[in-house]
Amino acid sequence: MFLAFLLALAMPAEWVPARWNSSDPATLELVRGTAVNCLVVERGNWSPTFAEKAGAEGISVLGLVRPGDDLSDLPARAAAAKLQGIVFEGAFEQTALSRTRAALADSKLAVVAMGPRTRMDLQAAGGIVATNQGVWPGINAAEDGKEKAAPSGAPWIDTNSGFLRFVRASLNAEKPAQVWIAYQPPANQVIPVTRYLQAIADAEMLGAHWLVTLDDDTRKRLLAREEKAVDGWKRMTELLSYFQSHGEWRRAGPYGQLALVQDVDSGGLITGGILDMISVKHTPVRPMPGRKLSDDEMKQAKMAVNVDPALLTTEQKEVLRRFTRGGGTLLTAPPGWKFPPQREDQITLDKESVEKLDQIWKEVNSMTGRNNLGARLFNVASVLSYMAVGNGGKQLIVHLVNYSDYDVENVTVHLLGKWKSVKLLAPGKEARALTVFETEDGTGVEIDKFGVIGTLLAE
Repeated sequence: MFLAFLLALAMPAEWVPARWNSSDPATLELVRGTAVNCLVVERGNWSPTFAEKAGAEGISVLGLVRPGDDLSDLPARAAAAKLQGIVFEGAFEQTALSRTRAALADSKLAVVAMGPRTRMDLQAAGGIVATNQGVWPGINAAEDGKEKAAPSGAPWIDTNSGFLRFVRASLNAEKPAQVWIAYQPPANQVIPVTRYLQAIADAEMLGAHWLVTLDDDTRKRLLAREEKAVDGWKRMTELLSYFQSHGEWRRAGPYGQLALVQDVDSGGLITGGILDMISVKHTPVRPMPGRKLSDDEMKQAKMAVNVDPALLTTEQKEVLRRFTRGGGTLLTAPPGWKFPPQREDQITLDKESVEKLDQIWKEVNSMTGRNNLGARLFNVASVLSYMAVGNGGKQLIVHLVNYSDYDVENVTVHLLGKWKSVKLLAPGKEARALTVFETEDGTGVEIDKFGVIGTLLAE
C-alpha cells in the first residue's frame, strides 16, 4: 500500500511546498484539494502515520534537518518515518553534508539542499535548486514611517524578484530545475494575509516557489481552525492554484529589448542590485549570464548593459562587438569598476556598494530614458512587473504584483507591438477583456483596479 501511494505522488519538480508544524493527520484537511502538495516538517513531527495519511491524499512529506542536528543513521530514520525526502536547511559544514548526501544516495529519497545562495547549483539537471536566504517582500519604510526611495527615485520595494530573474536565466537550458526560496515572516508582528499573498506572488511570477511559512500566531490560529485564519489560508492556496493552473507561464521566456550581461561574480545573486533597480522602473529586462551570451540570444535586444567586462571571454566580448556593429547600444561599467565579492552570509548590498552601483544606474537610466523596450507602465509606484513571451512570440504575459496594502487603481500599460486582444486575469475571477487602443509604439490598455496580483495576457 505504501508503494502504491508513492507512485501516485507528484514528482519533486511538481511540488508546491509549505512548512507544516503538526503531525496530526486531521490537519491534512487544510491542504486537501489545494495546490500545496508537499509539506516540510520539523524533526519533532516526523511520523509514519502522518506521512502515510498524507501520501493517500497525494501529498509528499519531507523531513527538515538543520546544522547541528544528528545526521547519523539519517536514511534509516527517514525511512522509518516514511518520508519522501530530506530538506537540509542552512549552511551545513560541506564535508558532513556531502557524506550524508552520499549515504542517502541509495535510499531513493529526494534531497533538497536549501542553504546559502552562493552554494546553489544553478546548472543542476532537473530536481530542486533552493536557498534559505531571502528578504520579506514589501514596501520598505524608513524609521520615520515614510517610504524609502531607491537610487532610481521610486519607492524602494523589498523583493527577491531580481535575484530570481537571474537564477532563472542561469538554469540548465536542457533540463531546468525548480527553484525554491525560503525565509521567515518578520518576528513580533501581526502579519496580514495580503503580506503573505505578496510573498507568494513575488516568487511565483518568476516561476519559483516560496516555502510558505506562517508566523507563530497565524499558524496556531489556523491549526485551531479559527475562521479568519482559515479564510486567509484559502486565499493563499487560491493564489498558488492560480499560478499552478498556468504551467505555460513558467515555460515562457523573459521578454524585453534590454539585456543585462551579469554573472554570479558580478552581483547576480545579490538582492537590490542593478537588476532590481531596472525592474523598479518597469523596464523589461533580460538577465544574460556570460556563458549564455550568443548572437542568437542578443537578436531580441536593442540595448545591453555589461556589468563587469573583465569577466567575459574573448568570444563573449566579440558577441557584444557584433551587437554594437549591428546597431545595438551597449553600456559598459566604468573603467576599474569591480563588483565586491559576495560573502556567503550576504544577500543584499552594503551602503558602500549601493553608492558605487549608483554610478552605473545613472548611465542606465539615461540610456533607457523614455524608450519602450517591451512595456511602459503608468501609476504603478507600489507595483513590480515581470514580462514574458510565450506561444512562439504570439503571446505576452505581464504579471503585475502590488506590494501595498491597498488596491491599485487607474493603471495604464503601453505594450510594444500590435496586439489584437488583451485580457486581465486575477485569482478567483473570470478573465476580463480590456479595451485596446493604439499608441505611438504599439498597443495600450487601461486597468481600473486590481489587488495583489493582476496578469495581462496579450495575443
